[in-house]
Amino acid sequence: METESEPYVRLATLRQLHQVVADLNTARSLADTLQAVADGVVAGLNYELACVNLVRPDGDLVVAAFAGSPAAEALITGRVGSRASWDRRLAMGQAWGDLRFIPHTEGWVLIEDDVPQWHTEGPAPRFEDEWHPHDRLYAPMYSPGARAAHPGGAPGSGRELLGVISVDRPRNGRHPGPWGREALQMYASQAGIAISNARLRSNMQRALVRLEREQQALRASEESFRQAFEYAPSGMAIAEMGGDQHGRLLRTNDALCRLLGRPASVMRRYSFADLVHPEDIGTLLRTSAEGGRAELRLGRRDGTYVWVSLRNSVVADTADGPRFLLTHVEDIEERKRHELQLAHRASHDALTGLPNSAELRSRLSARLCERPFAAAAAREEPPPGSEPPYEYEYDYEHEHGFGFSPAGGGAGPYDHHVHTVAPTGGDIDDGTKGLAVLFCDLDGFKSINDRFGHHTGDAVLIEVARRLTTGVRDGDTVARLGGDEFVVLADGLGAADAADLAVRLRNAIIPPIRVDGRAVRVGASFGIGWAECGMTVEEVLNSADQRMYIEKRSRSKVHRRAG
Repeated sequence: METESEPYVRLATLRQLHQVVADLNTARSLADTLQAVADGVVAGLNYELACVNLVRPDGDLVVAAFAGSPAAEALITGRVGSRASWDRRLAMGQAWGDLRFIPHTEGWVLIEDDVPQWHTEGPAPRFEDEWHPHDRLYAPMYSPGARAAHPGGAPGSGRELLGVISVDRPRNGRHPGPWGREALQMYASQAGIAISNARLRSNMQRALVRLEREQQALRASEESFRQAFEYAPSGMAIAEMGGDQHGRLLRTNDALCRLLGRPASVMRRYSFADLVHPEDIGTLLRTSAEGGRAELRLGRRDGTYVWVSLRNSVVADTADGPRFLLTHVEDIEERKRHELQLAHRASHDALTGLPNSAELRSRLSARLCERPFAAAAAREEPPPGSEPPYEYEYDYEHEHGFGFSPAGGGAGPYDHHVHTVAPTGGDIDDGTKGLAVLFCDLDGFKSINDRFGHHTGDAVLIEVARRLTTGVRDGDTVARLGGDEFVVLADGLGAADAADLAVRLRNAIIPPIRVDGRAVRVGASFGIGWAECGMTVEEVLNSADQRMYIEKRSRSKVHRRAG
């Protein structure tokens, strides 16, 4: 209903619209323009939340900008809704010119589609035109120059859709009236023009950058380039780009030939793909041609490999001539060797070469999550035909307007962690396969140290580490926790399998160990624990440690004393 202050309200709205439209046209980039569109809805049209969904080249719409809630912005920006779902929404509800209003009485059918949404809670409306928390209002943005929607026609028919502005929570708490609808539609039209202009500017800037690079390449003197190439102290190569011979080396300098031990005439038979170490071929392929960097190994003539750093750039002979790949090759063998040594020392025991306590905890932590009931849920199978429990368990999953699921909480549809479970039958094998943690403590090791010295004790630890490593499978972890304590991580074992493994490893340790012509013996006590999601690393290790001490006390001294 019109009021006495309506002309003033409209004039104030026009002033706000003038300012936000000016901001659209002064944004420097496409990303800034999209954010200005969202900010303008909140600042100039009196909505508390605004989301800009941009059409991608594949037709789907991505959440490109959000205004009004940092939490919602962090959770749904970048998420994608299919074009089919958006077309369905833009064909539902009430057509207000180009706008689409879907009241809460019809929007419930959209709960299960894939359009990113933000859900807001609030009381039910008290009167007819009050905004309902489940109401949806969309403002499509079309390419400039398209004709407006005519009465009775489908909104957007025959026009290119650039994106959709979705709004929520009008500040006055009511459905927008004719003036508010007209203002939003006009703003969406101006936003479409601003987005088209921003795209055009972006394309022009990229074209100018490419042109500048080509001009810089043309200004380079052939003679100065030849001298810099031939006499460079580090390796240089020119490779062909495009065609059947893409990547073939056309020219190499003396430094690269010396580094790889191959003459220039032989180097022209190869490409870098022929010379790279098989394990590094993926790294080479992922390296972009222009400005790309990679660290990988290249093969020498004698069959060995050398670590190098590759830096690529593109050059052209003439404005329309062929383009070539210029590669700078730097020898980083010493640095890589030093890095690998430092990394190994930080994660491995200096005496035995086994993973150390920090590396053990890192590997174990990677298998655990903090959800105490996730493992139990993973172990249980839902009844046939039942729905996943997370779909309707929480009210925020009922999508409307702007919907998202908050971070944390229970496992949801995007939880890709493979939960670690543990057998529940104690010593009885219930068929569950889990991650067994075998805590090993040597029996009688202290007496060997006391009687024969630390040199003999170190030799014993090295041999025990070797026997433990030999007794497990590839992929299992044998780590030295410290002193005479070792830990074995073995995945995919049942209770009986873990008990058998402990027996085998104990029997492998018992035979005499010869050190400096002297035979010494140690025993071993094993405690079997199980890693399970919801436990911490320390809880897992303490559980196995306690079981080890129980096992140690239960065995008589004659079975665990050293000889």
